[in-house]
Amino acid sequence: MKILYCATDQVVPGFLGGSVHVQAVAEGLAALGHEMHVATRTGGTLPPGPVWHRLGTPLSMPHLRLLRTGTVIRLATTVRPDLIMERYHNFGGEGVLAARRLGVPLVLEVNAPIIDYPGSSKHTIDRALLVQPLRRWREWQCRHADLIVTPMARILPADVPVSRILEIEWGADTEQFRPDATGPLPFARQPGRLVLVFAGAFRPWHGAVHLVRAMRLLRDRGRTDVVAVMIGAGPELGRVRAEAAGLDTVVLPGSVAHDRMPACLAAADIGVAPFDVTAHKQLQLGFYWSPLKVFEYMAAGLPVVAPDIDRLRYIVRHEREGLVYDSSTPDGLANAIEALRDPVLRAALGRAARKRVESEFSWAAHCRRLEQAIDRVLKEKGRPACAS
Repeated sequence: MKILYCATDQVVPGFLGGSVHVQAVAEGLAALGHEMHVATRTGGTLPPGPVWHRLGTPLSMPHLRLLRTGTVIRLATTVRPDLIMERYHNFGGEGVLAARRLGVPLVLEVNAPIIDYPGSSKHTIDRALLVQPLRRWREWQCRHADLIVTPMARILPADVPVSRILEIEWGADTEQFRPDATGPLPFARQPGRLVLVFAGAFRPWHGAVHLVRAMRLLRDRGRTDVVAVMIGAGPELGRVRAEAAGLDTVVLPGSVAHDRMPACLAAADIGVAPFDVTAHKQLQLGFYWSPLKVFEYMAAGLPVVAPDIDRLRYIVRHEREGLVYDSSTPDGLANAIEALRDPVLRAALGRAARKRVESEFSWAAHCRRLEQAIDRVLKEKGRPACAS
């Protein structure tokens, strides 16, 4: 099957979640035997398998993405795909329009809320425009999608039929992220120390500052043998550095290329994902993320420490693949970390985490389920099936 995948606001290859997601889905479907054409921004040497089309947004601004509609339609007319996939963006829709023009089925990937959260400025602006063009446009896209792929159905308009929704988690590359992965490290591992790892974009809701505060609590308890390696960069990095002043047990190596991350995780003992749902208004709708870092921690055989919130407690089952903690208590994270100083417990949880991600949360499993859902759509439309 020939598939055109529109993700013009993402950079491939890249280290942010969206970039990893686009590359993983494109490569995964190509590995299943499909001819993948991907319209995206390119940021370096492109991996083999899919056919990559350099097609970024005007001025590298995602809000101008719809201006690429004519170019996407011309590309689709040349490629003649059997199916078009689009990675949804508030100001996107060029893949939807191309699918309509060519009369081919459409898959819409939705990874962030389409509906407005309470107090949304976007909703306020939309209502001020009277005809609510943003709401009408996104609902039009959903109506014309034959399949909507999302981590959480609650972030979609209520009138989308359940039969057209595939709720599915993201995943990890279980061939690259392994307990035995090796490679250069941006930090020194000292004997006798327990190494926690945090990997993220250092946005407020990633909760990095909470890990630093937990590390200070642990030091005050005399736990100087626990080190937190916090990999990444972003708007909260300055605040994290300020919080970590005087703490020699917090290491901030900066951003690391995604292909170097398997070795970084394999060199650690615990993966920490201290998400703060109070720091992001959209999360009033629920924890809609499919947390890439968590799946990669699990693939590396790390027990995971995460707050006890919806969906995370499903992915990381307490005392099975990791420990979840009550984020409303100031010492909840520190207590969970301290409990994992037990090497026997760490090893058991890490093995279970690896086993579960292999069976349920790999990119290969994601793409197989996606292919099966596409196959069902094609059968309903009387088109040739694609399942391998």
